[in-house]
Amino acid sequence: MAQKKNLVGQRFGHLTVIEKTGETQNRYCVWRCRCDCGGEICVNTKRLMRGTVTNCGCIPKTTARNGSVAEDLTGRKYGSLTVLYRGENKNGRTRWVCKCSCGNEITVNAQQLKAGKRKSCGCQTQRFAHNKRDLTNQRFGRLVALYSTENRDSKGSVFWHCRCDCGKELDVTQDGLVYGSYRSCGCLKKEIQKKISTHLHLIDHTCLEWLENRKHRRDNTSGFRGIYRLKNGHYRVGIGFKKKNFYIGTYRTFEDAVSARLKVENQIHGNFVKGYYIWMEKAISDPVWAKNNPYLFEVEKTGPEVFHIVTNISLSK
Repeated sequence: MAQKKNLVGQRFGHLTVIEKTGETQNRYCVWRCRCDCGGEICVNTKRLMRGTVTNCGCIPKTTARNGSVAEDLTGRKYGSLTVLYRGENKNGRTRWVCKCSCGNEITVNAQQLKAGKRKSCGCQTQRFAHNKRDLTNQRFGRLVALYSTENRDSKGSVFWHCRCDCGKELDVTQDGLVYGSYRSCGCLKKEIQKKISTHLHLIDHTCLEWLENRKHRRDNTSGFRGIYRLKNGHYRVGIGFKKKNFYIGTYRTFEDAVSARLKVENQIHGNFVKGYYIWMEKAISDPVWAKNNPYLFEVEKTGPEVFHIVTNISLSK
């Protein structure tokens, strides 16, 4: 998972990010920003990074004072709203008359339109009103719905205040509860992850099961694990083991690259798995020996596609 960006202190146009609000909008973090004019506005990460919102809405007012024409939003669409024409300013804010997809007209501040705070005349809330179900005291996994809140997500799903069996309380959308996306406050996931870890064999940060069941990768430029296509059309091959990366070589054809990768996989990963099971078999029969002789398997590159293995287990079986 990609690390979330910290935008505090960064500038985007006339806006300086002050703090992270803790809220989300369309799955993007919302940041409180201060404009050069002194005004404040909350904007999500996507709108800041793309430059959709660069001020608190004061720019049209400033340019009008200087004799220029305010930013023309005519014809633009924001959610269900289509901007028709500029309306009368109010409290120093530029406002626009918009037509909703339901047919109603409404006057909205430019700031609200550009920041995505207003996407309809209000009909969206009414449209989704029928989706509200009474979930009071109903159980969903470890969660019990206590009461509904006034908040809704972007799809109109109502947030319900819930209590988890562990005692923690949180707000979850109706859809998240009904469709099983949320079964706890997060404690269930932690317990499952903990149980999984007890069934995996980690040796010097290397997972035995992962090596046994390794598959082709689709997160590189070739589609095969450890092989990357270079700009000149050749293929660079490497392999990872115990938090170390080893360079195998560069090959002209994809077939040669795959062959080299599989050869080294057998030398390192294959022998590592084989050696572990040999060690485990002896450890079961002689626990005292196993305690004094933990499994040892180290790798050192000695030449192209050649690796020297140091182990305390005979791999000749």
